[in-house]
Amino acid sequence: MDIAVLLLSMCFFFAIGMPIAYALALSSLVGALWIDLPVGAVMQQFASGVGKVSMLTIPFFVLAGAIMAEGGMARRLVDFAAVVVGFTRMRGGLSQVNILATTIMSGISGSSVADTSAIGSVMIPQMAAKGYPRVFATNVTISASLQAIIIPPSHNSVIYSLATGGVVSITSLFLAGVLPGLLLGFSLMVLCLFYAYRDKHPKGEPVPIRQAVRMLGDAVWGIVTLVIVLGGILTGVFTPIEAGAVACVWAFFVTMFIYRDYKWSELPLLVYKTLQTVAMVLTLVATASCFGYVAALMQMPAKMTEFFVAISSNKYVLLMWLNIMLLVLGTALDLAPLLLICTPILLPVVKSFGIDPVHFGIVMLLNLGIGLLTPPVGTTLFVGCAIGKVSVDEVMRGIWPFYYVMFTVLMIVTYVPWLSLALPRAFGF
Repeated sequence: MDIAVLLLSMCFFFAIGMPIAYALALSSLVGALWIDLPVGAVMQQFASGVGKVSMLTIPFFVLAGAIMAEGGMARRLVDFAAVVVGFTRMRGGLSQVNILATTIMSGISGSSVADTSAIGSVMIPQMAAKGYPRVFATNVTISASLQAIIIPPSHNSVIYSLATGGVVSITSLFLAGVLPGLLLGFSLMVLCLFYAYRDKHPKGEPVPIRQAVRMLGDAVWGIVTLVIVLGGILTGVFTPIEAGAVACVWAFFVTMFIYRDYKWSELPLLVYKTLQTVAMVLTLVATASCFGYVAALMQMPAKMTEFFVAISSNKYVLLMWLNIMLLVLGTALDLAPLLLICTPILLPVVKSFGIDPVHFGIVMLLNLGIGLLTPPVGTTLFVGCAIGKVSVDEVMRGIWPFYYVMFTVLMIVTYVPWLSLALPRAFGF
């Protein structure tokens, strides 16, 4: 009955259109009052939920990604990808350029929406001008941006780490997302190659040597960001928090003093947008921490474990049910709130079945990331449609082959833990 009161109150607040953070806070208060928990204890949890030093990782990487995304980096990464793909002269070259540029951009922005906005604004008009259907170009862009959910420095990996209470380190999640992210990008490239030969998409055009050298020189400044973030963390030069701070300084230096495409007068607006994003995320973290605290006192994780054990004691069957549940939930709520709500509840369940929390984190991120491409709450889907100037209905009619690829990759990552765990284990995490 306690759990029913907590969940039903949360669903009621969602149903009446209340913002997610407020719904979590109020349902936590309802649950606390129901079990005679002092309100002061909930408020204390609200404060402690965002009082961790590791929280600094979020604003640093959000700001670094925003500077890079809006400071001309996207266009230069597209040029870099065009040089690489152009030498092959493969059919459907621009779709391959789109995916490759998004893969690199994912390692800088850490955000699916930012990738769709930055790469899509450059690539969708180019692909449409070369004869690609706008719907196809939009689907390529939004599907490829799913890589940013798991490729470091993914903001959502940081949120999952925080939701586990520090049980899973940010560094191990960053490493765990590399191979699954690259597998997703490669799989999408194969799909686009199939469409290119079936629909006779135009071939990629080689870039003249002198122009190619200039493009590569421009892009290398941004690619160095990847070396700074991953290289610095893996060599122990700095922690993920320090890596985010260094990435901010580097992004600012490259954007304002090397590329010089961004105006100084526009910086205050960029910082304001970043603060809005960070404030939203931290408010969600605080209220979800309250919700998780009340749920733990109601023994919800233990009861969830008992429920799944009653269904099956086989961890592969458990993973199948969790995939189905998370895919359904991902269509109804945004990614970050679901991570914060579900992780404290499901983590004890998967650990009791012997599933590695790092592996489960990547599975969870992929599941909920697919939700960003599905209505009615598909943030990345709506941004892609706005940039591509196509309707959601048109995109949904053409996105199914991309869904099949994403689901296939999800199944591989779910049932082949090595993909997620190989790099963390190799580096001792």
